[in-house]
Amino acid sequence: MRHLTIPLTLLASLILAGCATQAPDVTGAGSQVQIRQIQTREYDTLNKDMTLRSVIATLQDLGFVIDKASADLGTVTATRYDKYKMRMTVTVREKDSQRIAVRANARIDENAVDDPKTYQDFFMALDKAMFLTLQKVD
Repeated sequence: MRHLTIPLTLLASLILAGCATQAPDVTGAGSQVQIRQIQTREYDTLNKDMTLRSVIATLQDLGFVIDKASADLGTVTATRYDKYKMRMTVTVREKDSQRIAVRANARIDENAVDDPKTYQDFFMALDKAMFLTLQKVD
């Protein structure tokens, strides 16, 4: 029995070591920065008001209903009811005198959307709307 004590102790130690978990990354250095990059685009062609108009038009074209819009804050919040309720908030801010940053943040119910395709689809439509606005096409 005594010669089994050491192997059993080693086996128990290995099993417990296999259950150890790594501490979560709370710095936000990885995934939060990547998500923010996916959610943000910069434009150097339009002013803030024209960009807000393009954002509103894009959201409506994508089937969203505008809930709130504030030119002073540079935000637009809209909801789309399809198979699920998606709410998107878009913030437009001036980076400097020649650049505008647009950041979209989508949620399904209470869950943040981090799927890049959702944001790629939005920005692809916004790129087209901004081009048309710049060319003064209605």
